[in-house]
Amino acid sequence: MNTELSIADIIRKQRDFLSTGKTKDIAFRIDQLKILQQAIKDNEAAIYQALKADLNKPEFETFSSEIVLVFKEIEYCLKNIKVWTKPKKAQVPWQLLPASAQIYAEPLGVVLIIGAWNYPFQLTISPLIGAIAAGNCAILKPSELAPHTSSLVANIIAKYFQPEYITVVEGGVETSQKLLAEKFDHIFFTGGTAVGKIIMEAAAKHLTPVTLELGGKNPCIVDTDIHIEHTARRITWGKFINAGQTCLAPDYLLVNHKIKASLLSEIKKCIQEFYEANPASSPDYGRIINQKHFDRLASLLNSGETCIGGETNRDELYIAPTVIGNISLADPVMQDEIFGPILPVIEYKDISEAIALINSQPKPLALYLFSNNKNLQQQILQATSSGTACINETVMQIGVSSLPFGGVGDSGIGSYHGKSSFDTFSHYKSVLHNPFWLDLKWRYAPYTKSKLSFLKKIIG
Repeated sequence: MNTELSIADIIRKQRDFLSTGKTKDIAFRIDQLKILQQAIKDNEAAIYQALKADLNKPEFETFSSEIVLVFKEIEYCLKNIKVWTKPKKAQVPWQLLPASAQIYAEPLGVVLIIGAWNYPFQLTISPLIGAIAAGNCAILKPSELAPHTSSLVANIIAKYFQPEYITVVEGGVETSQKLLAEKFDHIFFTGGTAVGKIIMEAAAKHLTPVTLELGGKNPCIVDTDIHIEHTARRITWGKFINAGQTCLAPDYLLVNHKIKASLLSEIKKCIQEFYEANPASSPDYGRIINQKHFDRLASLLNSGETCIGGETNRDELYIAPTVIGNISLADPVMQDEIFGPILPVIEYKDISEAIALINSQPKPLALYLFSNNKNLQQQILQATSSGTACINETVMQIGVSSLPFGGVGDSGIGSYHGKSSFDTFSHYKSVLHNPFWLDLKWRYAPYTKSKLSFLKKIIG
C-alpha cells in the first residue's frame, strides 16, 4: 500500500462496505468487539515480544499499560453499547406539540487513526474500539518508530478483519502524507503538538473533524501536607514507567521549599527500590525509542544540576532515572515536553508562585497535586486549566473508562475512552417528528395582526 491509488482504493472499498449498512447493526458491532478481544488474547505473547523489541518494555508494564487498558475499554463498550446506540428522547417546547424529538447516534463513516510510538499497541487499538462501537470503518496507521509493534498490529488486523472494514497501512512520513491527502470522515491522532498542527492543517482542506491527543509539560505540585513516602512513590512510578516516555508523566515538579530536600531523598530511595542500585541492569526499566530521541534527551541533561541519576549509554539507548535541580523557565529542559526520564524540580514558597508559573505556560494534558488540604485542592482545580487532573496520584486517570481523556489548548482537541470514544466517532443526528392530525395555521402566511399577537402571547 505504497501508492496514492492503493490508499484511495482502500478508502473506496471501505465506503462501499459502509454503504451496505452492515456496520450500523448493533449485533455486528458487538461481534467485532468480541473478535478484537479474542485477537488480543490469542496474540498476547507476541505483543509482549514486540514491545520488548521496540522499547525494552517489561512484561508487567506491557500488560498493565497496554493490554489491560484495551481489555477494559472493550468490556466497558460491550456493557454499554446498547444504551449508547438507543435513540434518546429530547424535550420539545409545548408550543410545538404534538411534535416529538429524538437524537440518533450514527457512524461518521471512514475514519483514520494514527497511533503513537510510546504505547504503540494501546494508543492504536484503544481509539479503534470507539470507532467499532460507533459503527465506522477504519484505517490504522501505527507509528513506524515502533516497527515490531506496527508489524504485529498489521498482522493481527489482517488476520481477524476484512480490509474493507478495518485495515492497517504501514509506513513513514511519506505514507502519512499520502493518507492525509485523502478525505476521511474523522482523523484521530496521538502524538506531539508540532505534528498535530500538520494533521489539523491537512484535515482542514477537506473540512475533516479531528481528535488530537497531544501532550505538554504536565506540572506536579507538591504541598507540605502530604504522606511523603506515598507521594514520592507515586511520582517516581508515574515519571519513570516506560522510561519517562508517557504523555501523562509529570513533566516537572513544583515543590514547597520546606519539603524539597526530604522529597528528593524519598524519590532517590524509590528509584533504588524500583530499579535497584543500577537501573541499567534492571529488567524493569525501559529504553529510549531511538538515537534521535536519545540525543535530544541527553542534551537536556546539561540544564541545571543533577540531583539523582544522570548516567547515559547511547549504544544501549539508556538514560538513568534522573532528577535535576536549580532550574529556571529559561533552561532548555523547560522549553518543551521532556518525554523522557528527566525530572526537573522547581521550588516555591507561596502557592501563588506555582499557580502563576503554571498559568504562564501552554495548558498541559495533566496536572498533579499532592496535598491533603481540601481548600488547596479546590484552589488549584479552579485556578488552573488542564486536560485532566489528579489529586495525590499520577497517570492512573487513564485507566478509568468513565473519565473522558483528552487535552485542552496546545495539549489537544477532543477526548476519548468509554462513552467519549463512542461520542468522538459518532454524529448525533437531531430528528423532529410532527404528526398530521393537528395543523394550526398561525405560522403560515398571510401574517395578519391577529397571528402576530397570538405568536407574541404563546412565545412570551
